[in-house]
Amino acid sequence: MWGDRRYKGRGGELIKKNGKLTGLLIDNAVDLVKLKIPEPGREALIEALLSAQKNCFEVGLTSVVDAGLDVSTIQLIDSLQKAGVIQMRMNAMVSYSPDNVAYYRSNGRYKSDRLQVCSFKLYADGALGSRGACLLHPYMDMPGHHGFLLSSVDSLKQAARVAADLGFQLNTHCIGDSANRLLLKIYSDVLKGKNDFRWRIEHAQVMHPSDFHLFHDYSIIPSVQPTHATSDMYWAGTRVGPERLKSSYAYKELLNQRGLIAAGSDFPVESINPLFGFYAAVARKDQQSYPENGFNADQAISRMEALRAMTIWAAYASFEEEERGSLEPGKWADFVVLEKDLMTAPENELFKIKVLNT
Repeated sequence: MWGDRRYKGRGGELIKKNGKLTGLLIDNAVDLVKLKIPEPGREALIEALLSAQKNCFEVGLTSVVDAGLDVSTIQLIDSLQKAGVIQMRMNAMVSYSPDNVAYYRSNGRYKSDRLQVCSFKLYADGALGSRGACLLHPYMDMPGHHGFLLSSVDSLKQAARVAADLGFQLNTHCIGDSANRLLLKIYSDVLKGKNDFRWRIEHAQVMHPSDFHLFHDYSIIPSVQPTHATSDMYWAGTRVGPERLKSSYAYKELLNQRGLIAAGSDFPVESINPLFGFYAAVARKDQQSYPENGFNADQAISRMEALRAMTIWAAYASFEEEERGSLEPGKWADFVVLEKDLMTAPENELFKIKVLNT
């Protein structure tokens, strides 16, 4: 049986089995044994960035949102873009830390033709697979265990106040229904009502049905990753049970509440290919066409909604809808050529469509 899991009060867990440590550490517990690995040098970072750019262009990505960067990395990217070494456009979410906050308190938001810095990335809880997501009620496959928050409630409230004071967007990782409820309420206390601050909940994965309306009431953007639904569908029910599963990965309900969703991939957790996410959003199936009728098929979105979620709505969620996200006069002419039309190709071919040119 599973034994004492808790790394109490610190946002992590030590996994034991039959009273013995297994060596598996969840979330903040890795701090106990984190190795002092030297930071990669400038040349290694540049090589990695160029390799990532090549991979992105090959699958038709011309612009990405990179979540959780430190000032030094952001400055390196900016210098490489200005030198013409990197052509990729980026929206860099700043990792929320005292040093990074201090820098942007002094320097404010930043924007160039290829880089935008106007948001902080925050983490509320862990992942559902590791049972680190913070749930209102215990896990079905681990009675008495609710998961955990990665930071105290007070520190999460403080982060929201700081972001508001600095005029920064706040984008918070929330997986479990407890974490989602908490952050939606923290957001609502700061935002007060309808607004154009475009604060985001990243993932919005397991939701309590009574909390969906908060996205509408406080103009909060759900930022989702459709392949999470089809990656998790094989085991998610064992974690949360059939009733909670009904309001999990609920992209259609989130879209209906807010009028839009931002859709991404969360790579490298999932595949870099955006068409995998497009297919998952509309078919709610894996690439072997399982399950036959789709996973929670009532939460599928249309092809046009999925396309908007990955283009113009994603641009809106990053304050970039006047520059990109659609092909219109006056916007950047960044686009891809596909071998087939996403709107008419057979459903089971959507994830196979090739990018002919970027």
